[in-house]
Amino acid sequence: MSQNNVLKGVFLVALGATTYGMLATFVKMAYSEGYTTAEVTTSQFVLGILGVLIINGFQKLKNKDKVVKATPKNIFSLMLAGTSLGMTSLFYYLAVKYIPVSIGIVLLMQTVWMGVLLEMILEKKLPSKQKVIAVFIVLFGTVLATNLLKNDIVLDWRGIMWGVLAAASFTTTMFTANSVATEISPAQRSLFMLLGGSVIVFTFGFFTQVTPFNLEIFLKWGIILSLFGTIIPPILMNLGFPLTGIGLGSIVSALELPVSVMMAFVLLNEKVILTQWIGIILIILAIIIMNVNFKRKI
Repeated sequence: MSQNNVLKGVFLVALGATTYGMLATFVKMAYSEGYTTAEVTTSQFVLGILGVLIINGFQKLKNKDKVVKATPKNIFSLMLAGTSLGMTSLFYYLAVKYIPVSIGIVLLMQTVWMGVLLEMILEKKLPSKQKVIAVFIVLFGTVLATNLLKNDIVLDWRGIMWGVLAAASFTTTMFTANSVATEISPAQRSLFMLLGGSVIVFTFGFFTQVTPFNLEIFLKWGIILSLFGTIIPPILMNLGFPLTGIGLGSIVSALELPVSVMMAFVLLNEKVILTQWIGIILIILAIIIMNVNFKRKI
């Protein structure tokens, strides 16, 4: 693979990760205007599905005969996998309702060690030394990044619980996204996963929305949330990852962490102290350690 292709892939993944990193700050801003979690997630998924439907329509017109049609089994598998996508959005948005965005994104990054654990269970073999070291660095980095060492910081347990659940469902999403119905186009896969996720989101909205649904959210925040959370990142990641490979792609996508913290720092005036930045750097370092091949190529 040419150097230009790899650089193009790095750029696409970096842009996707950066876009996704801005999401939680926009959610927090929507909350400050009185919108509910149900309104935020519903507007994101409805407009996201519309956007991906339009992309699918363009692809069909452009490549009339080349598009591999999804079978009913593909559709069912992807919708089932998509339920974890819906849960990730819900849990993450519920987390940032109770805790700062800078803490929420650190909790979401626990997917690093959860992924290693899930891989160990599924493949029934112990992880490499490299991965074990990375896990310990992540855990230590998390202690620093969430400011747990400062006794005067009291974090809402609900935020921590939702943040950990978001990480668990995100781990499931990553595993299924890489293995379910990979023979059909990324746009089709995104559409069916979104439809699966919307079942979770709409059910949550139906049971929790006690006030009349504020339709203004669709124009006010829905467009931004669907673009930054549902349409742009998956497309850029799906285009970039085949060019970078999983290892390099995972390292570049770790950009989401500092971008998210910087956005919260600049737009929400969240206080981020030096030890938290050290923790964030350690988590990124762990992701690099996990994905770099240290063995010299002979």
